[in-house]
Formats: sequence, structure tokens, C-alpha cells
Amino acid sequence: MTVLGHLRSWSCRWLPLLLLLGTGREPGVEGVTHYKAGDPVILYVNKVGPYHNPQETYHYYQLPVCCPEKIRHKSLSLGEVLDGDRMAESLYEIRFRENVEKRILCHMQLNSAQVEQLRQAIEELYYFEFVVDDLPIRGFVGYMEESGFLPHSHKIGLWTHLDFHLEFHGDRIIFANVSVRDVKPHSLDGLRPDEFLGLTHTYSVRWSETSVERRSDRRRGDDGGFFPRTLEIHWLSIINSMVLVFLLVGFVAVILMRVLRNDLARYNLDEETTSGGSGDDFEQGDNGWKIIHTDVFRFPPYRGLLCAVLGVGAQFLALGTGIIVMALLGMFNVHRHGAINSAAILLYALTCCISGYVSSHFYRQIGGERWVWNIILTTSLFSVPFFLTWSVVNSVHWANGSTQALPATTILLLLTVWLLVGFPLTVIGGIFGKNNASLFDAPCRTKNIAREIPPQPWYKSTLIHMTVGGFLPFRYPPFIPWPSLSGSWP
Repeated sequence: MTVLGHLRSWSCRWLPLLLLLGTGREPGVEGVTHYKAGDPVILYVNKVGPYHNPQETYHYYQLPVCCPEKIRHKSLSLGEVLDGDRMAESLYEIRFRENVEKRILCHMQLNSAQVEQLRQAIEELYYFEFVVDDLPIRGFVGYMEESGFLPHSHKIGLWTHLDFHLEFHGDRIIFANVSVRDVKPHSLDGLRPDEFLGLTHTYSVRWSETSVERRSDRRRGDDGGFFPRTLEIHWLSIINSMVLVFLLVGFVAVILMRVLRNDLARYNLDEETTSGGSGDDFEQGDNGWKIIHTDVFRFPPYRGLLCAVLGVGAQFLALGTGIIVMALLGMFNVHRHGAINSAAILLYALTCCISGYVSSHFYRQIGGERWVWNIILTTSLFSVPFFLTWSVVNSVHWANGSTQALPATTILLLLTVWLLVGFPLTVIGGIFGKNNASLFDAPCRTKNIAREIPPQPWYKSTLIHMTVGGFLPFRYPPFIPWPSLSGSWP
């Protein structure tokens, strides 16, 4: 059996189990439930948040909306919790293949404070997200209209009726959507501070049969283009970029090796064979980097930090490649709630052995002796700064009541995964890397005394290089137009 065959056999045996532990569902299974005619279909309310900032989300029931007396939440997987999902049962009564026309959901009496809360949510362009049979349904809480300059008009309305459109094939739900087409919003303007606003929320359900047999065959089954394209994952662009980077690196490496081969062979000559027995005579006529060729492979003073950065970089390269390969092989549904998050957490824990091996192997090659400290630095180089930064961000989310704040149980679970899986694998990889390391064989000799580097101008300093180099990966985001909202005013 070839190496590819062994790899595929291993992935087919163990990766489905790992993804099952992280996502709560076997890979390749889209989470489709089989229904009979008249069976209840549970609609879960999930979250709300600003349209242009999907990372700021709040629980749907934090808004003054129709809510059951006792809120019952759905059991979520690790990836769904990390994605900010907080699903709860709703008052919507939907039955498989049974149409509903303008059924009353609830009657509400809102005071001025609740109306103002809805007005602020609509002005910030809040969207809501429901989930039906693992299918996300997204729409806007209300409607805002700005018109004219003199006189200026500012109208805000609330959608009190929702039309649910569901498509089925046989006994499975293939597609779900919500619409407010041909629905007039209820105005929230002109309410006095001591006045109550009476609202009646209604909904309709329409079923239609489709010839599409699988959800993946219908591209409308995911976000449906709801969010701006700048927030979508462009897998083809990612793959093209990676292939381009690998090709360029390969071309540059081949060219450099062909050009430098003769130079390295000349520099490796023994000092006795050089004219006059001096190592400086054959350096005459050299320019550029060739002048410092005897200092290029000198071991750095902070070798432990260098090796730790190298190990963590190798781990993230393996992590990103693994996620893309698993997504292309269909080992998990990239459009399912939290699937990528679960895969990233599991792969990060499993690839910790790569960081430990690469870091410890290179550290021992360049003469490092404190390999235990090197392993500790490698395992904490990313995790500790990330944990500190996340603690601040999570505290801000928690203070504002956002669903992006992780519960204490999820935090303990992630710490347990890191302590029982990630850290031990880093130590095991470090031990193997240390034992398999050999002495570093530099392409050319290194002098005992370092060459003196003349003072450099200010624009060649390390700080300027870091600042200018940090600007290159960033650019101004393109203009994102406001979404078109259907509906009209009375």
C-alpha cells in the first residue's frame, strides 16, 4: 500500500471519530432528519446582531419579541458554541408539508423603553437568525427608510409578519428561507413616552416540493448571499493563493540553489588551499551578501525563540492545510454551524506534536541545551498571548451580554483539551525531535569572530522594517453597500 493509501486509511478510521466528538455528528452526514407528513418541525431562534458586524451577536430573546414562558435551549456542539450560537425553542408551530396562512404568534404590549430598544436595533441594521433542521434562516428585524435632505424624513418600522418558505424532497427538508415580501412594516414612530404600543405577530408557512435530493447540490442552502461577499469564505481563492505561494517558493529555491552552488563550493575550500593561506584573499571582488557569507549561518543569540517560532509556524501550516484538505474531501460540511471551528480545535490539538518536533529538532541542531525550556516556550508562544487577548475580548462580550462570550463549561473543556492533548503531544514531539537531531551542517564555514556591521541609517532600523512590513498584508476594505430591504410603507 502506498503512503497515500495509508494516509487515507488512517483518516477514514480516526478522523470521523474525532470530528464526531467535536461536532456531535458523523462527517458526511448533513444532519438531515426524516419526517412524516404532519410531524412537528422545530424552529429554533438563535441570535441577533448588526448586519455589518456578524461577530457582535446577542441572544434573540434579549429583544422584546414573542417568547415562551419557559425558555428551553438546544444542546449544542463545541463548534456551535464557539460560533456564538445559543439556540432556543420558539413559539412557531410548523408541521411537515402543512401550509399555514397568517397564524397569530402572540400579542404584545410594548412600553416606550422596549420600543426604543427595537428602534436602536433597527437603526443598527440588526438581523436575526433562526435554525430549522440545521438550516440557517436569516432576515432583518425591521425596516428603516431615509429620504430627502430638506425636508428630511426618517422612518423606522418593525416586521410583525414573517413568511417561511420550505422546500422538501421526499421525507427531508432541503431548503428554508424567510421573507417579508409584500408585507408592510409596523411603524415605530410618533409614540409618546407614556404610551404603550400594541403588536400582533403573525407568520405563514409554505411548503413546496423540489427535485434537488441533497442540500449540498443547492447553493442557496447556506448563507444564500445574505452577508456581504467580503465576509464569505472563498475556498477557491485560498487554494489558488497557496498553490501560487508554493510554486513561487519552489522557483526561487531552484534558482538560488543553481546560482549559489558554485559560490558555496568555493567558500567551503580549506584555508590552506586559498592563495597565501588567508581567507580574505578570495573575498576580493565579492559584493552584497557574499561579503558576510561567513556570518550567515552563525547561531543567533535567541535560538530558543527562533526555534519556537519555527515550530509554531510549521504547526499552523499543517493546521491550515489539514482543514482545506478535509473540506475538499468532504469530511465535514463547511456550511454547517461550527463545523470549521470544531475541526480547527481538534486539528490544533493534534498538530501540537509537529510544533514540538520541529522546534526541538532544530534547537538541538544549532547547539541548544535547555530543550525542556524550549518545549515550554514552544507550547506557550501562541497559546498564552492568545489566551490573554481572548480573556479581554471575552470579558467585553460578557459585560455586554453577547453570545460570543464563552460559557465556563466550554472554557474548562478547551483548557482540558489543551492540557490533556495539546501539551502532552508537544512534549512527545519535542522528545522525538531532540533524539533524532544531528549536528547542523552549514553549507559554508562560519568564522569565529563576527564581522563588524557599520551603523545603518534610521530608515533601515528594525522598528521601521517591522512597521512598514506590517502594513503590506492590509488594505482598505471595499465599500459595502447597504442591503436591499423589501417592503413598503402604508
